Amino acid sequence: MARPARLELATPCLEGRRSIQLSYGRSLPNFSYYNYLRYNLLFCAHMSSFIAEKLDRFSRCADTFDMGRRATPSKGSSRVMAFVRQQIERGGERLWRLDDFRNLPFEAVAQALSRLTRQGRLERLSKGVYYSTRQTAFGKSRPNPTAIQKLASRRKGVFPAGIAAANLLGFTTQTPRRSEISTSALSLPRKLVGSDTVIHTRRPEAWASLSESDAALLDFLRRAGRTSELSPEETIRRTVKLLTEKGRFERLLRAAASEPPRVRAMIGAIGEQLGKNRAALRRLRDSLNPFSRFDFGLLAGLRHARNWQARERR
Repeated sequence: MARPARLELATPCLEGRRSIQLSYGRSLPNFSYYNYLRYNLLFCAHMSSFIAEKLDRFSRCADTFDMGRRATPSKGSSRVMAFVRQQIERGGERLWRLDDFRNLPFEAVAQALSRLTRQGRLERLSKGVYYSTRQTAFGKSRPNPTAIQKLASRRKGVFPAGIAAANLLGFTTQTPRRSEISTSALSLPRKLVGSDTVIHTRRPEAWASLSESDAALLDFLRRAGRTSELSPEETIRRTVKLLTEKGRFERLLRAAASEPPRVRAMIGAIGEQLGKNRAALRRLRDSLNPFSRFDFGLLAGLRHARNWQARERR
């Protein structure tokens, strides 16, 4: 075999035993073919030694050591856990929220409540709401439905609807067999409001600024007064009276933009009967389709119902 006059060889450059660099293009003049083979054998021996060594051994140990340290709870979180447990044991049967421990670190309190739930000391009702149970002769106690609904109302903006709204406004003395509520939220936790409760969601965001009675009146108008036990004349008289209370018509007028057209028409008819601002009523009328006719239900006898596109009574 002919010997090459000039060879281009890979020259290993080892730095310790943890890295290797290759430098190409080095000229080796007058280099014998025997030395060339010997040189490559030595190079391969170095390479195999380098590959066989486990370079990640120290890193794995370091990571495992750090993970062990991080998994150990700190003294601060242990103190928070002890304090939260003590407060819950002293408080007896009641609802607990994260806000009840607002002076403590949020994450530590959340972990403490979650741990007490896993231990069976608390029952999680919804996000951030827990119930401290009490053992009775019939098993663990259950939360008070009234207290739970009040809590849901404070958190989400929950308002009475249907018969409950009519009862609140004085149109009926009936109490609904099943609770009926409305909310601007997308949903409500069933454990908070009850499994049998009828929930009307996605009410306009404008309802959030309304009082309970204002929202109940809008719900009553949405149902065209059909939840009233009173006669049509008495229903109209009481509806008008409710809207004469200070500031109520103006509040409902501001919320009317997000209400169905029928409700806007009813509010306009009542406002015209009460002699309210004409410019505001004109803007309300312009928001209605002039070719539409609306079912006013028991409120069809309003004095200006026809002017606000109410259907004729049959």
